[in-house]
Amino acid sequence: MDELRAAGLTGRGGAGFPMWRKLAAALGPDAAGGPDAAGGQAWSGPASVVANAAESEPESAKDAWLLTRAPHLVLDGLALVAEAVSAADAYVYVKAGPAAEAVGRALAERRAARVDQRPAEVRLAPPGVFVAGEASAAAAVVDGGAAKPFPQFVPLAAQAPRGAGRQGRLRRSLVVCNAETLAHLALLARHGAAWFRERGTVDEPGTMLVTVGGAVVSPGLVEVPIGATLAEVVGRAGGAAERPGAIRVGGYGGSWLSADRTPDVPLSRAGLAAWDAAPGPGLVHVLPARACGLAETARLAGYLAAQSAGQCGPCRAGLPELAAAAGQLAGGGGLTGSWARQAAEVAELVDGRGACRHPDGAARLVRSALRVFAADLHAHAAGRCAGSGG
Repeated sequence: MDELRAAGLTGRGGAGFPMWRKLAAALGPDAAGGPDAAGGQAWSGPASVVANAAESEPESAKDAWLLTRAPHLVLDGLALVAEAVSAADAYVYVKAGPAAEAVGRALAERRAARVDQRPAEVRLAPPGVFVAGEASAAAAVVDGGAAKPFPQFVPLAAQAPRGAGRQGRLRRSLVVCNAETLAHLALLARHGAAWFRERGTVDEPGTMLVTVGGAVVSPGLVEVPIGATLAEVVGRAGGAAERPGAIRVGGYGGSWLSADRTPDVPLSRAGLAAWDAAPGPGLVHVLPARACGLAETARLAGYLAAQSAGQCGPCRAGLPELAAAAGQLAGGGGLTGSWARQAAEVAELVDGRGACRHPDGAARLVRSALRVFAADLHAHAAGRCAGSGG
């Protein structure tokens, strides 16, 4: 716990939550500074730990790469967390396919060598379900339920059993960690906090895996220090393959940034905060200037609306309305201004009001499109398209 706190390791799944706080929540209010530090009053029963490698974000490839190429690194991190919180059991949550097969082989090797105090089990995530990768959806599957997120009134690691008079909806406390986070933890345990802090920033130390896609010379996975500029990240992927118009960071529910105004913006939570953006699960997508940013936003908004769990009003009603407004903006015409106002109003209404964070991402995406592609909004109103670099 002390080493994690000194290292400043944060989650690489998108939320960026400090790892030491997550473990403190599972250990109880006396761990590392009391209930405020732990994030909630923990249930006294044994926790379960989960390596979340569902990676339901369509553009992401980092967790599957790790489990295929270095499964024992992730499993070492999982074992360390299990030992740290005295977990009752451990799981790897992953979609069926090469990554799951690689994990199965690695787990068999570990059982034969008897290296884990609590041998992990595999739980399969449903394929093609965007919200199935959310931490509470992973927890629900491990707990025997459907792969649907639910409101987290208290941290997952501080959940109480059903019927125990608490707001949690799980039968047990669960510590859910992204696969990449566990790989970093395993290396940190080997080399120490000072080594880990040699890269990255003071507030966000370490490196991160980034899936770079779109109009780049060599799309794929790169590893960069947190705080590397967007230009440096794109450069690691061979640079832009053609003139870029916009860069989307954070995935489908991320934010658009103007390519010509933001090359020196750091890929970090602090560096992107001023742009209402975040690295998410390590995703950078370059949109060429010739492509229509409004059309691409409409495509993504339609996908997100279709991929909701349908558990709350913002998802059931708000996201389809937001996608419809984005579609009208992409189509253009004299009513573009009205549809832009409609999109902004709906985004404001759904943001922060869902049963999970899914509608927040869709709202963030559309809001950023209204800012970055403002010139194209005027062009569409006049019956033409200026592309993403207009």
